[in-house]
Amino acid sequence: MRSLAERGVRTVVASEHERIPHFSSRYCSEQVQLSAAPEELTAYRDALLDIAARSDIETILPIRECDTYLFAKYRDRFEEYVSLVTPDLDTLGKAQDRIRLSEEARRAGVPQARTRRLSDVDEWDSDVVIKSRYNLLTSDYVDSLSADDAEESRSVRFLEAGEEPDPAAIRAEMAHDPIVQDYIHESDRYLYCGLWDHGEPLATCQHKQIRSNSWVGGGAVYRVSAYSQGVERVANRLLSHLDWHGLVCAEYARDEETGEWKFLELNPRVWQSLPAATRANADFPYYYWLRARGEPEAIDPTYETGVGTHMAYGELSHLSSIRSDDSPFLDRPAFGETLFEVAASCLRDPRFDYIRLDDPRLFLSAIRDALAAEDSGGRQYVAGAATDEPPA
Repeated sequence: MRSLAERGVRTVVASEHERIPHFSSRYCSEQVQLSAAPEELTAYRDALLDIAARSDIETILPIRECDTYLFAKYRDRFEEYVSLVTPDLDTLGKAQDRIRLSEEARRAGVPQARTRRLSDVDEWDSDVVIKSRYNLLTSDYVDSLSADDAEESRSVRFLEAGEEPDPAAIRAEMAHDPIVQDYIHESDRYLYCGLWDHGEPLATCQHKQIRSNSWVGGGAVYRVSAYSQGVERVANRLLSHLDWHGLVCAEYARDEETGEWKFLELNPRVWQSLPAATRANADFPYYYWLRARGEPEAIDPTYETGVGTHMAYGELSHLSSIRSDDSPFLDRPAFGETLFEVAASCLRDPRFDYIRLDDPRLFLSAIRDALAAEDSGGRQYVAGAATDEPPA
C-alpha cells in the first residue's frame, strides 16, 4: 500500500474479514469486504472478478497462493478487465506441485534437497522433513476436493534417520500423499525474491534469514538484505528454465557439508518479507505496477545490501515457538538468551515492517489482531512419527 500510495496510485484493499490491520492504514484508499473466503474458491473468484470489473481497477497483486492459482486458471476472464503479471496454469502447476518442481530443478541442473512422494519411500536412512506436496490443495491436484474447495496443509514433520512413520496416519493428517524431503543441515539460509518477465528477470533481491516465525523454520521475521552470486546463479537458472513470469520468492539453504546452495521451495506470490525488500529499495509492488502498465523499462533493479528489518509480531511468534515447536535436528535455544538477541537486534536495526511513525494505526491494529487470534496461521512443526491424532 505504502509503496503505491506514495506514488499517487490509489490502493483498494480487499478481504473477506470485516476488519484487518491494513484497513486501518493511512495508505489504504478504499476498503472492500469480499463476499467469500478463499476456501470457497468459486465464490472467492467471483468476488475478485467483481473488483476487477470496476473501471478504476488496473491490476491486482497476487497476495495469496489461491490468487495466483485463480489468475492462472481463469486468466481470460480476469484479463477482460485487468492486466496481470502472473504465470500461466502449466507453469504455476510446476511451482505449486513440489514433485514436479523437483523434476524441473533436476532438468535445470540446480542443486536441491532430494524430494520424493511418501508412497515412494522404502528406506528411512536419512534425516527428513515431511510436508505438503502442494502449496495449495485444489481439485486440479487432489481428487478428494471439488472445484469449489481450496485448502492448505500446514503440518511439517521432522524424522531422524532410522525413524519410520505411519504412512496412513501421515496421509490422514495432511489429506493427501505428501512429500519427503531430505533435511539440509545448513550454515546459511537465503531468500531470493524477484519479478520476472517471461523468463527474464526485471528486478531481484536477496536477504539472509536470521530469525523465522519459529525457531525451527518458516518465514523470516528478522532478515538482512544481502547478495550471493551463488544464490543468484542457481535461482536464475531454475526460473529461466521455467520461463517464469511474475512475482516469485525461492528459499535456498547452504549445505554445511558441501557448501552448495540447495533449493528448498518456491512461492509464486507476494511473500511475507516483502516490506524488507522495499526497505532496501527493491520496490516490488511498484515494479509490478509498472510491468502491468507495460512500462518495464522504468524499473530500477538496484537495491541496498546490509539493511536489517523486523516483523515485530513475528519476533513474538519466534519467542513463543521456543515452547511450542520441536525439531530433532536443532538444539532448542534458551528463551532468555533469545529474548536478549531479539532486543539487541531491534536496537541495532530499528526498522520494522509495520511500526512506522507516520502510520501508527496499522501497527496497533496488527497487534490487536495478533493478541486476539487463537491460530497463528503458520506452519505446525512437529518432531517424530505421526499417530492417529493430528499435531496440536
